[in-house]
Amino acid sequence: MRNRIARMFPTGSGRTVMLAVDHGYFMGPTRHLENARATIAPLAPHADALAVTRGILRTSVDPSVSTPILLRVSGGATVLKEDLSHEALTTTVKEALRLNVSAVALSVFVGAPHEHESLVNLAQLVEAGEDLGMPVVSITAVGKELEKRDARYLSLACRVSAEIGAHLVKTYYCDGFSKVVDGCPVPIVVAGGPKLDSEQAALELTHHAIEEGAKGIDMGRNIWQSEHPVAMLRALRAIVHEDATVREALEVFREEKTRPKVAPAEAPA
Repeated sequence: MRNRIARMFPTGSGRTVMLAVDHGYFMGPTRHLENARATIAPLAPHADALAVTRGILRTSVDPSVSTPILLRVSGGATVLKEDLSHEALTTTVKEALRLNVSAVALSVFVGAPHEHESLVNLAQLVEAGEDLGMPVVSITAVGKELEKRDARYLSLACRVSAEIGAHLVKTYYCDGFSKVVDGCPVPIVVAGGPKLDSEQAALELTHHAIEEGAKGIDMGRNIWQSEHPVAMLRALRAIVHEDATVREALEVFREEKTRPKVAPAEAPA
């Protein structure tokens, strides 16, 4: 199990830059993720892990890709429903092992109508994961209630996730984030959430999160909905792995976005 976790934290920084591309499981073909393969291919080499569903892993991630996989294993609700908390486990740990992933992830909905079911799902997944050596990541989802993203709520959701046995927790950045970190005995990675107004805003969020104790990020829309997604990902890496300032990361972004794109190599005949 420690080896699987270590795969996702591959540098000396002790942190990780995960690329979230699992949004389709409840949002469908959202903007810039309509063709998942085309979105993932140029970004995968620059990510420490890819967060995907079983279907996207099978259809849209080339088997030669060596980037560790964080497999989404919960679902059952879509954006057509007001309540997104009615999820169940959709993939087994046995299937995750067969797919050679590094960890499995599911959402928990603390305070939502289906809080109980989501926490029991987490407990069952942890139990199966412990039996087979598979780490579990708990994602503290808030559904459509974005106003829940405050330190008191997130501290509760993260601590409950850790108490049930999650090995890592993905949550949101908030004012007083260091209190969330202090109250959670397992590493926390920070979500990007909906696309922010600018690249600088996403870089600032990341810098604050790392300064206050996050062990990395798991971002999606703020990377692949950028007009320059590879440059954005590399700028985020500078903050997470090299302790770059926001100003320095913006310089990385500007330099990278002017680099000519390299055409993919053709397969041998």
